[in-house]
Amino acid sequence: MATRANRQTLFDPGRVDNAGQAMCAKRAAPIPTTGADSGWGPRRAQEARLRQLELLLHEPREDVVALEIERAVLLAAINRREDAKLAFVGILRKFPTHFSALNEFGALLTDMGAIDAACRVYSEAILHHPGNPMGHVNLANLLLRANKHEDARRHYEAALQIDPDHATAHQGLGAVLADLGERADAREHFRKGFRQHAISTLPYRGDKAPLQLLQLVSSGGGNIPTSLLLDDMRYQTTILVADHFDASAGLPPHRLIFNAIGDADLCAEALEVASRLVAQTAVPVINDPKAVLKTGRIENTVRLRGVGGVKTARTMAVARKLLAGPDGADALAGRGFVFPVLLRSPGYHTGRNFSLVRQAADLCEAVAALPGEELLVIEHLNARGKDGNARKYRVMIIDGRLYPLHLAISQDWKVHYFTSDMAANPEHRLEEAEFLEDMPAVLGEKAMAALAGIGNVLGLDYAGVDFALDDDGKVLLFETNATMVIAKPADDPRWAYRHRAIEKALDAVAAMIATRTAA
Repeated sequence: MATRANRQTLFDPGRVDNAGQAMCAKRAAPIPTTGADSGWGPRRAQEARLRQLELLLHEPREDVVALEIERAVLLAAINRREDAKLAFVGILRKFPTHFSALNEFGALLTDMGAIDAACRVYSEAILHHPGNPMGHVNLANLLLRANKHEDARRHYEAALQIDPDHATAHQGLGAVLADLGERADAREHFRKGFRQHAISTLPYRGDKAPLQLLQLVSSGGGNIPTSLLLDDMRYQTTILVADHFDASAGLPPHRLIFNAIGDADLCAEALEVASRLVAQTAVPVINDPKAVLKTGRIENTVRLRGVGGVKTARTMAVARKLLAGPDGADALAGRGFVFPVLLRSPGYHTGRNFSLVRQAADLCEAVAALPGEELLVIEHLNARGKDGNARKYRVMIIDGRLYPLHLAISQDWKVHYFTSDMAANPEHRLEEAEFLEDMPAVLGEKAMAALAGIGNVLGLDYAGVDFALDDDGKVLLFETNATMVIAKPADDPRWAYRHRAIEKALDAVAAMIATRTAA
């Protein structure tokens, strides 16, 4: 029984900072079939093999463990996950240290969202099979999703000590180093990891012919999280790492291209390659790479400054050496900045490597804490309301329409939903519910027109806008690009009011893909 890395890629909302890499998927392959109905054929072959295994397992056999594992994997492949889970539990009761059983069970638990349980299972695999690199890689993948970079790094490095050419370990270590700001070393690991491994196909669990979709990504992060957007019961998704793809090989079969490369500041090289790849095909493309290339933070502040009802923050790239020097504060003053200012390392999201510098005396210390030879200096837009709380709205722009996604309210200047005061404050949740229920009434005509204007300038099929409102109802623009996450809340009654808005946004993506492919 072949072992494999779990199918989770690093292009999903489980890792909200979304550092990219294609974790190659290797499931039990369906038995090939022939005939006109190729969509149904693989599923029929899987079900036929499953019936065959049921008969074989009634006989005494020496290969019973391999057959039981194959059966459990097939149950998962045809979307009978609970049955697959019970099957793996039964196997591990009899063979608690079997590597393939532990490895495949960990992959299933990961697919089901039981991340803590998957980590425990992979830890057991490592304990009993320390010389197998796959256990280290699978555990490291999950640690990286949880932003536990040092723990993930340790396991990726352990895997590479066992197998110096392990492609997936190089991909993962590259992602860790990119997140830590060690981008030169990250590029070398990406080169080793994606060389001849720039394409991977995710499992498809539907029972009808899938829609073949090509997803373009960047190796170094800055990708749109798409696991909630691309249903594996409907789409068979092939991931192509643009900046490591040999274009002479030709594109894999596809009916639509979803360009998931979203960060223009971080992924310019990948977007340039993606633009050339898109030019080779006549299929519909969601988020034209050329349009994404125009959405860097600095360019956005200039392009969107002229949109009525929008206030953008002055943004400028400044060399670290200058900011850290004795004349750093004077250099900022000469460029029109006054304290407090924001400092940000390009290419990071969710508030990572992002600081508020309240006064000139704090500048050197703030610069020292941020990675990168060049930092973004950003004008501080005061997003605090009359109650003293800072607010950040998020609206998605999908196929030209606006969809409210969330409102985060916090006492801190750095407002992110997962660190805000929403869970503890029912009044904040009530305010958010009103926004989700009737966005135009809450934001007002001026802001709604401004958001529509932002969408028109961006020219993206899928994007998001993070903003606040000033006292005059204008949009204080924090960020707008394609990398915005649509994430479902935890299964908690407090968040019941959020589900309808999130489902509307997800349905809009599905409808957009259906419309484009039908056309």
